[in-house]
Amino acid sequence: MQISAIRANIRPLQHATAVTQIHKGFSYDGKYLIYEGDDTPVYVLRTAALQQFDRKLREFEAVCAIYGLGVRTSEPISFGTIEELDTCYMVLRYVEGEDASEKLPSMTAEEQYRVGVEAGRELLKMHQLEAPGDLDAWSRQRVEKHNRQLAEYKRCGVKIPEEQAVLSFIEAHLPLLEGRPNRFQHDDFHPANLLVNEGAYVAAIDFNRYDWGDPYHDFLKIAYFSREVSIPFSIGQIDGYFNKQIPEHFWNLYALYSALIMFATISWTLQVVPKQLDSMMARIRTVLDDHRNFTSAVPIWYGSW
Repeated sequence: MQISAIRANIRPLQHATAVTQIHKGFSYDGKYLIYEGDDTPVYVLRTAALQQFDRKLREFEAVCAIYGLGVRTSEPISFGTIEELDTCYMVLRYVEGEDASEKLPSMTAEEQYRVGVEAGRELLKMHQLEAPGDLDAWSRQRVEKHNRQLAEYKRCGVKIPEEQAVLSFIEAHLPLLEGRPNRFQHDDFHPANLLVNEGAYVAAIDFNRYDWGDPYHDFLKIAYFSREVSIPFSIGQIDGYFNKQIPEHFWNLYALYSALIMFATISWTLQVVPKQLDSMMARIRTVLDDHRNFTSAVPIWYGSW
């Protein structure tokens, strides 16, 4: 988006002096850093097609609610539309920090663990937000989604050799979904969406995939992404969330969600980033190894540091 259009159409940004586009991530949103006269950004501008107005407004409202709970994230500033550009937008205050996925490997194991502990505590704050009252029960939502995703997987032509072991684990543990709460889910909570500064946790960002459901579902990105970046961080996130008092049923649900997402991960990769199929299959192999082909709910890396 041009600086002239930003100044003319978005009131909080009328004093903008420069704009640079952010290209990282898989989001289809337009993402821009907005400057006002020096080298440090002041705002983040996110744009989307006007047809996504309802979804994006709900996202902005969710960020407002999360920020209101005291969660460390970008302060939501404004939401609006630019009809002549067929665009809706949200303005967020810029938070100084660096991508945790890039910085964690260069930090000490103790620092990585402490960042994970803070991340877990912040995630717990997010999960205080109750879902709208008109949602279906989480168990029904998740089982229906699993059935759809499994059907897509069976049509995709790529198979997991341990498919039957994974399906057997899922079938045996699906009853655990009954009675699970509907709460806010970041739904993409891993180091690439977290900021650190000088070895400390700063904030969570990128809520564009937010959802509602079982808060424990937010931990599955540990299995596929976080543990690859930093095992101390991953252990710290779990310890921080539960204050080291981890309920036994957590591990069964953690393993269940890690298994459920396996089939959808393959279909999604083939549809969106097919060139990354080999790396995604390697991640799936790691998850299978971590859970001994789902004969164990607790991953082998927990407690290894």
